[in-house]
Amino acid sequence: MTDIRASLGNQGLVRPRDSRVLGGVCAGLGRRFGLGPWVARLLFVLILMVVPGSQFLIYPVLWILMPDEDSLGSQPPAPRDPTG
Repeated sequence: MTDIRASLGNQGLVRPRDSRVLGGVCAGLGRRFGLGPWVARLLFVLILMVVPGSQFLIYPVLWILMPDEDSLGSQPPAPRDPTG
């Protein structure tokens, strides 16, 4: 599981210290994709309404898998290799 967390952290998918409401999952997704935290929350809810009840599975799984920004320390995510 630490490999998955490290991979997500390297891709910029981390739960930030600020802008959290519950676990920081939507704020982290919004930050990664260039959206504000409230826009990301709204999109998350709208998308999950397509499959009712899925938010009770998806959000906790992302909360577990996405590393906390504090766990990365002061080290920024490693840049991605543009060649692939």
